[in-house]
Amino acid sequence: MTISTLVKAAATEAATVEFRGLRREFGPTVALDGLDLTVQPGELLALLGPSGCGKTTALRMLAGFEHPDSGQVLVDGEDVTGVPAHRRDAGMVFQSYSLFPHLNALDNVAFGLRMRKVRAAERRTRAAELLELVGLADKGERFPHQLSGGQQQRVALARALALRPRVLLLDEPLSALDAKVRTTLREEIRRLQQELGITTLFITHDQEEALSMADRVAVMRDGRVEQCSTPTELYSRPATAFVAGFVGTMSRVPGVMAAGDTVEVLGRRVPVTGDGAAAGASVDVLLRPEGVEVEPDPEAGGRVAATAFLGATTRITVRLPDGCEVKADVSTRRAGEFPVGARVAVGLPDQAVMVVDRAAR
Repeated sequence: MTISTLVKAAATEAATVEFRGLRREFGPTVALDGLDLTVQPGELLALLGPSGCGKTTALRMLAGFEHPDSGQVLVDGEDVTGVPAHRRDAGMVFQSYSLFPHLNALDNVAFGLRMRKVRAAERRTRAAELLELVGLADKGERFPHQLSGGQQQRVALARALALRPRVLLLDEPLSALDAKVRTTLREEIRRLQQELGITTLFITHDQEEALSMADRVAVMRDGRVEQCSTPTELYSRPATAFVAGFVGTMSRVPGVMAAGDTVEVLGRRVPVTGDGAAAGASVDVLLRPEGVEVEPDPEAGGRVAATAFLGATTRITVRLPDGCEVKADVSTRRAGEFPVGARVAVGLPDQAVMVVDRAAR
């Protein structure tokens, strides 16, 4: 089988995955609270959220390692809730690689095929093709301790794909790697997933990973999905204050609702997106750093409290007279205009902002 044939074969078997009303309790802790979610064929969907939000429990239920107290897991409309893990037709890549230390890379990839009694010649051919697919064609004879962390994770990915699963499950596979390797490998995983067209569920607590890799991102909180959208929509139009605060950086600045779905904030009136509040109500206005304008002004009340170099941009933290802090991004070419302690004026462009009840945190 050639690599092109392998890619074609995998692409024709992409599955639809559905979670219907999944509930799982561990003693007094509710890990999943009626989870409803659909992963489309060939889609890479990331489950994103803080520790304890239920994302790993959802993944383990799809893999067959956990069983719900109620609800269903369906693959292509077939209820697999009670199907054992070894019959789920899912490939899984773990954070810890989980390679067999006594087997070389080629034999690690071929292990599942051996368990399924695939002929020796065929399994070695398929394992070699997959190592080539993940860029390790010349590393087949090396043992795990002779490979870097990124190379070990590539072997684990090839092993998961060896059985041609309908669903690929990635359980924080990059979190143990250093930053540069993590960036490179996430690009390679995304490229490979798109080439194969395989339905993929990716678990991460790293928002940058989720936003850069996924077709859609489901932000979870307390066992439920707060919002499931494309990365662009999730960032620019968060459905809740929790999503707004969890995805990207967001400052909360006091404001007062005015007439006509507008809010008074930072000395000007701007429109409100989504649900507002009654005129006169005290609210918090949620502001992205790129949506805040700052200018040096020796007469202004704001002072630069901190700066952070981010490459092409520098993030300025401004402390306002009332003690509130707001973050703004400026071109790094202008960073010298904003030393710590400098007085600055803070403004907003004429665009809609999101507001939340001041007590909501």
